[in-house]
Amino acid sequence: MQLDVTGHHVEITEPLRDYVENKIERLERHFDQVSGVHCILTVEKLRHKAEATVSVNGGQLYADATEEDMYAAIDVLADKLDRQVKKYKEKMLNHHARNANKRLIE
Repeated sequence: MQLDVTGHHVEITEPLRDYVENKIERLERHFDQVSGVHCILTVEKLRHKAEATVSVNGGQLYADATEEDMYAAIDVLADKLDRQVKKYKEKMLNHHARNANKRLIE
């Protein structure tokens, strides 16, 4: 999986990059067909925003989170992406199972 972390009005330090990597690694545990993640961290006055686009085979998933602390925003972002990846995986498995059942009936 390729991870790209960029910052707008914030310097991406090594601890911040490591924190994002650790949180995003959780996605690979649930779904191994994640090909890349593009994460953008933004600071505007007192708002810290984290947004990410996850490339999976067959599409892209997007989520964003705004909090008062950057680490909290990354946590919320990771939770949102985790739910989306699980839902996408279930959807793919259910569609494949449905197609297999149709073939058996015919």
